[in-house]
Amino acid sequence: MKDVRIKLITEIRDAGRKEEMTLSEQGQLYTRNETEVLKFTEHPEEGEPVKTMVTIKPDHISIKRTGPVEMRQVFQKKLETENIYHHTYGDFHMRTWTDQIEYRSLSEASQGRLFISYQMTLNDEVEQRHRLTLLFEEERES
Repeated sequence: MKDVRIKLITEIRDAGRKEEMTLSEQGQLYTRNETEVLKFTEHPEEGEPVKTMVTIKPDHISIKRTGPVEMRQVFQKKLETENIYHHTYGDFHMRTWTDQIEYRSLSEASQGRLFISYQMTLNDEVEQRHRLTLLFEEERES
């Protein structure tokens, strides 16, 4: 396990609107064979903390969030996946089509990077384009 500094940048576009959110958190990176797992807790400005676990495998990525929101989203390049997003406002059916996945691990560079470009449909109504960039680097002892 390595302690890492994580920066998550999320970009959402729908119907001519663009929203970008950035958060920085402390986290841990676990590596086992060809699987890497990043764990961190999101501390939104409003509301309860959300525990996030990103599992990175050669053929797919999964993001699991627990707390006030519950979801497990799976990304496989050029495939559609489905799940349920449990939120305080109710449950939403999510369909995700992944366009692109790029991954660079800490074994390849001093800064790791996960980039996912995908389209998401909520309850067969709202269509959004998402770009998720997750940057992480090992914490240096001061």
